[in-house]
Amino acid sequence: METLKNKIDFAVVFSVKGANPNGDPLNGNRPRTNYDGLGELSDVCIKRKIRNRLMEMKNDKGEYKNSVFVQSDDNRLDDYRSLRARVEGVLENAMSDEKKFREEACNKWIDVRSFGQVFAYKGKKNEKPKKGKDVKEEPEGKADDAGVSIGIRGPVSIHSAFSITPVSVSSIQITKSVSGEGDGTKKASDTMGMKHRVDHGLYVTYGAINPQLASKTWFKDDDAIAIKSALEHLFDNDASSARPEGSMEVVAVIWWEHNCSNGQYSSAVVHRSLDVTLKKDVTDPKKIEDYSIKIKTLLGLVPEIYPNNVVIEKS
Repeated sequence: METLKNKIDFAVVFSVKGANPNGDPLNGNRPRTNYDGLGELSDVCIKRKIRNRLMEMKNDKGEYKNSVFVQSDDNRLDDYRSLRARVEGVLENAMSDEKKFREEACNKWIDVRSFGQVFAYKGKKNEKPKKGKDVKEEPEGKADDAGVSIGIRGPVSIHSAFSITPVSVSSIQITKSVSGEGDGTKKASDTMGMKHRVDHGLYVTYGAINPQLASKTWFKDDDAIAIKSALEHLFDNDASSARPEGSMEVVAVIWWEHNCSNGQYSSAVVHRSLDVTLKKDVTDPKKIEDYSIKIKTLLGLVPEIYPNNVVIEKS
């Protein structure tokens, strides 16, 4: 099957209500914000959710359709507890041939051929062989001792997501456990914690799929369709105590498929054609209806919009 031929641009608009979409571990796990007060989700966070959705996809027989390399330990589909163990267990026969290793890694794992991956691990130190007439002593500093690093550059790139307006972050104190000192009637200080949430925010992220890089990782049209489906269902089965069910919702996925490999327009022009702003006279947005979503018409490039019941103005 041929690899992806035409360039693709995409955008995802999603809402957050009473949830912590992406906590910052360096700031007490508060929702990420930039210096302008805009809410932020890192591209790594978005890719993790895409991987989770890809892992959940099944065929008509109920079998998992996609193999994913970077799996979280609490949501893995195999018995490998680390990335190195997964590489050595699955691609053991290709470890000595870099070209074969690249091809098999891309063909095996959809996230590798989509996002790329750096396979870096230490080599095993070689013991010096015993001297003898049939044994040659190997020189020190052999490549195996230095380790192996193979970089694969993927065709799918995704921006960090930012909110349209500054977000309000609320914090409450919670009891993390019921254990305490002595007979358990008193709560120790370490049982108390903080929980943070974004009261409301509408976020937008952008991305693109590059056919030139797709040819290097054997990324196909079917893989692009899988990525699109994952974006449409980005928050399905993603609930947690920080993100209650229904608190994060995909409002729209806009998918531009060009008619050539280089694209009819640059990604910057395509992404700029989506304009998400507050409606007039709205100063304190609380719901999706407080925003205006418009798409500027680009000659010869018609976007596909999901879901199809979303009201988006075209200019």
